[in-house]
Amino acid sequence: MKNVLLIREIYLEAFKDLGTKFVKSYFKAFTWFCFASYLVLIYAFVFRVSTGFAFE
Repeated sequence: MKNVLLIREIYLEAFKDLGTKFVKSYFKAFTWFCFASYLVLIYAFVFRVSTGFAFE
């Protein structure tokens, strides 16, 4: 149990000074990246279906 508490304390200390503005901007950028990737995936699938690609 002592090891778990020590790891928890190290984890909390590592991320204590991480600013919320940085975290918010990071997650906003990551969200837009995921959304753009999803749109590319949908476009590629629709393109393959519309050109008659055989999904075997």
